[in-house]
Amino acid sequence: MLEVPVVPAPVRSERRDGPPFVLRPGVRVLVGEDPAAVAVAVLAATQVGRQVNAPVAVTQDDDGGAGVIELRLTTDPAHLPVPPGVAPALATEAYRLAVDARRIVVTALDATGLLRGLATLEQLARPAGADGVSFAPVLVVDHPRYAWRGLCLDLARHYFDADAVKSVVRLLFSLKLNVLHLHLTDDQGWRVHLPSRPELTARSGRTGVGGDPAGFLTAEEYADLVAYAAALGVTVVPEIDMPGHVNAALHAYGELAPSGTPAPAYTGVGVGFSRLDAQLPATAAFIEAVFGDIVRMTPGPYVHIGGDEALTMHAAEYDGLVGLAAGTVNAAGKAVVSWQEAARAPLPPGSILQFWDDRDERGEIGAVVAAAAAGARVVLSPAARLYLDTRYDADFPIGQDWAGYLTLRDAYDWEPATLLPIPADQVLGIEAALWTETVRTRQDLFLMLLPRLAAVADVAWAAPEVRSWSAFLERLPRLGSRWDDAGLPWYRAALDGAGDA
Repeated sequence: MLEVPVVPAPVRSERRDGPPFVLRPGVRVLVGEDPAAVAVAVLAATQVGRQVNAPVAVTQDDDGGAGVIELRLTTDPAHLPVPPGVAPALATEAYRLAVDARRIVVTALDATGLLRGLATLEQLARPAGADGVSFAPVLVVDHPRYAWRGLCLDLARHYFDADAVKSVVRLLFSLKLNVLHLHLTDDQGWRVHLPSRPELTARSGRTGVGGDPAGFLTAEEYADLVAYAAALGVTVVPEIDMPGHVNAALHAYGELAPSGTPAPAYTGVGVGFSRLDAQLPATAAFIEAVFGDIVRMTPGPYVHIGGDEALTMHAAEYDGLVGLAAGTVNAAGKAVVSWQEAARAPLPPGSILQFWDDRDERGEIGAVVAAAAAGARVVLSPAARLYLDTRYDADFPIGQDWAGYLTLRDAYDWEPATLLPIPADQVLGIEAALWTETVRTRQDLFLMLLPRLAAVADVAWAAPEVRSWSAFLERLPRLGSRWDDAGLPWYRAALDGAGDA
C-alpha cells in the first residue's frame, strides 16, 4: 500500500513519524502578498472553516506559532525540487506538501501549484473524534505528467444546469484534473446564450433528447461558471460544434438551411445528418459571429471548434468552413482545438487535435500523425478507454456500447505514450468524455463518472513508474468515502472483482 494514499499517485511521498496536525478553531492560513496566492488562501480558509465550524483567519504575519497552514510561493529550487527538463507548464503545477504536528506547509512555484497541494491535503483529512479533523505527518513532492488533464461534458443532448456543472468542477479539482471541455451545441440543443444570435437559445435552448426538460446557460451564468472553475485551477474550454452536428442552429435560423426555412427540432440520438452549407450567404457570417461571441466571453486560452462527423460534406467544403472557424478563433488570440477529423483541414500553427476514434474507419490516424509531425499538439480521448458514457458491463442500465464496455480497469490499465506513433512531446494530455444521450439525471451523471474518472486522473497525472493498478485499488475506497460525504453517487459495483483480473 502507498504510504500516502491519495489519487492521483504522487511522484514522491512518505509517511513521517510523530503526532498528527489537528484542525481546531483558531487555526490560521498564512500567505504572502502575491494576489493569486492570497485568493488560494481565502479558498483554503473557507474550506477549513467548514471543517472546524468556525471562522478561519488569513494572515501575512507569522508569529512562529503552531496551528498554521502556510501557503508559500518560491523561486528557489531547494525549496521545491522540480527535476531538470520538466516543462514549464508542468512545473507551474508542482507542489511540496509537508505536514507535522505544528504546521502544514504547501510550497509551489505558482498559485496553481498551491491549489494542487490543497487537493492532496483534502484527501489526507481524517476524522479525529471531538477534535475534528487530523492530518498524519507526511511529505509529498509532486508534479503532473501531462499538462492537459480533462473531461468533456456534453450539455447538448441532455442539459445540466450551472450548479450541477459546478459539482463536476469541484470533482475535477479534487482529482487534479484541470480542463472542463463543455460540448455546448449539437443537433439536439444550443446551451449558451450568444448576444449576436439570440434565437439559438430562444428556439433551441429548450429542446433535448427524447423531449426531456432542457435549458441553457445565460451569458452571466457562463461567466460565473468560468470564473468559479478558474478559482479552482480548472480551465473551461467551450465547444461550438460545426460544420456538422448543427441541427439546433438550423432550427433557430432558417437562412442556414438550403430550404430557407427552419429545420424541425431534433430529439433523437443519430449523428452525421446535419451540416452547414458554404454556398449560403448566411453561413460565413454565422460562423464569424458565434465564434466571435464565444471568444469574447471566454478568458481562457482555448476554444473548441468541433469538426467531427460531418459525414455528408465534401472535403473542400469541409476544409473551407473549418478553416473559417479556426481563423476566427485564432485571429482573436485563442488556440484552436478540434476533433481528429480536422487534421487535414488548414488549421493555424499551435492548434490542438483531439483524437477519439482509433478504429480508423476513415483513415484519419495518418492525418493526425502527419499534423503532429507538422507541429500540432494532440489530446488523447480514445473512446475505448475514456468515453465514460460507455456502459460498465452488459447489465448496466445507462450508457452506450458501440465502443464495447468500459470497466474500471479498462479506464486505468493503458499507456497514453503508445497509443499513436507521434513524439511524446506532441501529446499535450488526455481527456475523458461523457456524452449524454442516455445520461438524464444528476444520479446518472455521477454514476457514469465515478469511480472511472479517478482512474483517468491517475493516468493523466501520475508518472508511469509510480502508477500501479493494485495500489490504485487500495487507495480508491478512501476516495469513495469522500464521495459519500460529498453526496456524490458512485458505482460501487465497479470494484467487485476488480482486483481479480
